Amino acid sequence: MSEPSPDEVEEYYKKLKDEAEKAGYHLNPDMDLTLELVRSLLVNERRYGYPNCPCRLASGSKEEDLDIICPCDYRDLDLAQYSRCYCCLYVSPGASEEDLKNPIPERRLSKEERAQKAQAAQEAQKGEVIERISSLPLPVWRCRVCGYLCAREEPPQTCPICKATKERFERFV
Repeated sequence: MSEPSPDEVEEYYKKLKDEAEKAGYHLNPDMDLTLELVRSLLVNERRYGYPNCPCRLASGSKEEDLDIICPCDYRDLDLAQYSRCYCCLYVSPGASEEDLKNPIPERRLSKEERAQKAQAAQEAQKGEVIERISSLPLPVWRCRVCGYLCAREEPPQTCPICKATKERFERFV
């Protein structure tokens, strides 16, 4: 993997600055720091296929790292509370030098905490789906082979998806 050239860094910086300003955000005026962060974003994009925050470890799984792809999910909270984002790429317009030097806490949950939160959200969503299905006027049948769902008095003779027979269906709710 080759290092980004100074021209590539400058081009990406201009793109980020333009996007930031159009959205009402500001990049750090410290050009040495900002260009190093931009270079790191390019390195991460080449390494992982996405520009994850240079101040956080990426897993290499885009799905797992969606919250730390720049601009990360934590940027706006950090800007509001600390006048800068975690890596200091984005800053508030009135940020003092002191604001930009002080460390800020990491908001990102641990991998285990993120997994627990995702599981809880998935279970809550599953509960909502079951609640909605339970309110249907007909029973819902599930093909045990492919998961196909249908609402009707009796299961179909044959699954329209995988062609499993009626005996392979179970009442879902």
